[in-house]
Amino acid sequence: MNFLAHLYLSNGNQNIMIGNFIADAIRGNKFKHFPDEIQKGIILHRHIDTFTDQHTIVRKSKRRLHERYGHYDGVIIDLFYDHFLAKNWSDYCKIPLDIYSKNFYALLHANYEILPDKTKQMLPYLEQYNWLYNYQFFDGMQQVMEGMNRRTKMKSHMHLSIQDLKEHYKFFENDFTYFFMDLIAFTQKKLPTL
Repeated sequence: MNFLAHLYLSNGNQNIMIGNFIADAIRGNKFKHFPDEIQKGIILHRHIDTFTDQHTIVRKSKRRLHERYGHYDGVIIDLFYDHFLAKNWSDYCKIPLDIYSKNFYALLHANYEILPDKTKQMLPYLEQYNWLYNYQFFDGMQQVMEGMNRRTKMKSHMHLSIQDLKEHYKFFENDFTYFFMDLIAFTQKKLPTL
């Protein structure tokens, strides 16, 4: 899953949200210096990624893209699923997405000193282009996919994936809806055990 889903699955706990958000910038067990709840967020992020990668519905989604994008299919599906979460946000959360996004950006600024360098470098882009909010729009997704393609030195061709999203929209949306129900249930069981 991508940023928005990881944040949502943190169950409203701000420290777990921070940990869940920064987890990709943390290697191995180099997180012991963080407060306990941030550590839990990092660990939760890893459990979510493992659950997602092994889920049959996610694998089915990835198969639709694999021939064209190879091992980038998983990154694209993570972003597609965040698109559907953002588009259907009011089905999952009472806080409007624009307010939720602004509150999260403010949370990152309030905790700026503890953020990994990689996260600090990304934060201006996250805010400037308001990724969390703009995932719901094709234009926002196109912008993110073009940025990802540049990061892969144009090897991934991820900028083309919006065509795939539009062409197979209902299939991907159904995959997301059924998978996300499973993922919510999984994280609700996992959180108390961390």
